[in-house]
Amino acid sequence: MARDCGLGEAACRLRFFRFTGTLSMFKPDPFLLSLICTVLLATIVPCHGAAVPMFQDLAIAVIAVMFFLQGARLSRQAVLGGIVNWRLHLAILLCTFALFPLLGMGLHALFPHLLHQSVWLGILFLCCLPSTVQSSIAFTSIARGNVPAAVCAATTSNIAGIFITPVLTGLVLERQGAASGHGGVLAIMMQLLLPFVLGQVLQPWLGAWAHRNKRLLSMTDRGSILIVVYTAFSEAVVQGLWHKLPLSQIGLVMVVDGVLLAAVLLATTMGSRVLGFPREDEIAIVFCGSKKTLASGVPMANVLFAPATVGLVVLPLMIYHQIQLFVCAVLARRYAAAHDRLAEAEAVVERA
Repeated sequence: MARDCGLGEAACRLRFFRFTGTLSMFKPDPFLLSLICTVLLATIVPCHGAAVPMFQDLAIAVIAVMFFLQGARLSRQAVLGGIVNWRLHLAILLCTFALFPLLGMGLHALFPHLLHQSVWLGILFLCCLPSTVQSSIAFTSIARGNVPAAVCAATTSNIAGIFITPVLTGLVLERQGAASGHGGVLAIMMQLLLPFVLGQVLQPWLGAWAHRNKRLLSMTDRGSILIVVYTAFSEAVVQGLWHKLPLSQIGLVMVVDGVLLAAVLLATTMGSRVLGFPREDEIAIVFCGSKKTLASGVPMANVLFAPATVGLVVLPLMIYHQIQLFVCAVLARRYAAAHDRLAEAEAVVERA
């Protein structure tokens, strides 16, 4: 191997593992494939008739369990540990809950007839959602960024989103002349916040168990989301989803999602540099400020919107989820490569 690449064997292996690691970042997300299969199942075999209320009650129950378990496994130190870096957290919260909604409303004002009305609701709802936790931290780590700050910021964003997202969604949709359906703040509090708070109260007793069973809880979260997606898309299919939404609309959703992500990535990158954040903090701001959570977004949509519209509403979020994974994988690798080049240059200077 060393002769083939003209380097030492260790260096060749390092390049090989970096190359295969980069390729692995572009593999389709297994959870996204599960979501696609669930949508196909709902299209072919939608629940209807007497099964509908049963699945709706099941969806409410699994959402409550999911948020209870999130509260049980969330360490309070993760929230409090990095709170001292208030400028960074404020920047991320402003990107998540101010910049995104402004961009979404701007696009809707410019192109009101580009997408189906329910799909536009989904775009605007997407803009009001909190950041992700797991992928924000993972990409910040890969990019050699400020991981403790990312943990704190992403966690804070998720907790704040339980309060902010329903209120912000109502304000944004009211401004655009739409309604957010049968839900609202009270429904969010009863179905999401109350189980979450109960989980936090029991966290000292359940936290260690939750930490030991991360894999099981992750499967529980994903299974809960799949049940909600199946229920939502079944209702949408029965209401004529695929007659209302041609394939061209899905392509346009991808374009709008891509424009949103590109605008936020540019704003977070340039804004971090203008405000004088160090590179490690810039990375945390870029990755935490540009993400939107699928794990919390689907349950919130199920609470906030009428059953007939939930399928169309969550479609932009499902597409955005995969786009953000692909794009941020590239960015994380570029940040990491730049960090490694800088470290090598500094090492050469020190040896000199």
